[in-house]
Amino acid sequence: AFVAQSVGMEYIGPFTFSTVRNLIAIVALIPVVWVFGCSREKRSQLSSWQRLKPDPVTLKAGVLCGVWLGIASILQQVGMVMTTAGKAGFITALYIILVPVLGRFLGRPVRKILLLCVPMALTGFYLLCVKGGFTVSFGDFLIFLCAIFFAGQILTIDHFLLKGANSVKLAWVQFAVTFLISAVLTGLYERPVPDALWDARWALLYTGLLSSGVAYTLQIVGQKYTDPTTATLLMSLESVFAALSGWL
Repeated sequence: AFVAQSVGMEYIGPFTFSTVRNLIAIVALIPVVWVFGCSREKRSQLSSWQRLKPDPVTLKAGVLCGVWLGIASILQQVGMVMTTAGKAGFITALYIILVPVLGRFLGRPVRKILLLCVPMALTGFYLLCVKGGFTVSFGDFLIFLCAIFFAGQILTIDHFLLKGANSVKLAWVQFAVTFLISAVLTGLYERPVPDALWDARWALLYTGLLSSGVAYTLQIVGQKYTDPTTATLLMSLESVFAALSGWL
C-alpha cells in the first residue's frame, strides 16, 4: 500500500485519497458485515438493518478506532509526500516498540522474550529500509506521529475485543469514522476533480479494497486470537513488503 499511496498522490491530494479509499472500504464491507456480522443461528431471525447494526460496545470501539486510524492514516498520507515508501514503512513499524511500552503503562504484561524480539526486529527493519544517512525530515516526523496513533488503535482494538466487540462491524464503523474525518479535511483544503480521481483509480482500488477492506479487517479479526505485542511484530512485516514493493 505504501507504493500505491505514493502513486495515487501523483494525481490527488492526501485528504482526497484517504476519503475515497475509506469510502471504497465501507462499500466493500457491506456484504461482509451482512453475512458475517452475526452468528448463523441469528441470521434468519434478524432484518437486514439489524444484521448491519453494531451493538453499543462495537459502536464505541469503532468510533474510537476510527479516530485513531483517521488521524494516523492522514498523517501517514501527508508524510508520504515528503519521504520514500521504504522509509515510511520503517518509521510506521516503530509501533512494535510503542505498543508494548504503552501497554505496560496500561498494566498489560509483556512476555520477556518479546523484550529481545522487538529490538531485533527494529534493527532488521532499519537495515532493510534505510539507506545512507538517516536524516529526519518533516515528513518522517509526521509518519512517526502516525506510528503513535497506530499503536493507540491496536491497543484500543485489543481492549474492546476483550469486552466482546464484533470484529467485522468494528472495522466497518472504523472506516466510516475515518471517512468522515478525511471528508471534512478534503472539503476544507482540497478540490478534487473527476479526471484526477480516475487517473488514481488503481491506487485507490488497491488501498480501498485490499489494504483497508481486507488487511485492516483481518487485523481486527486476528487480534482476537493473539496479544497486541505479538500482533504488532507480525504486522510490522509491512516494513519488509514496503521495501520489496518499493524496489519492484
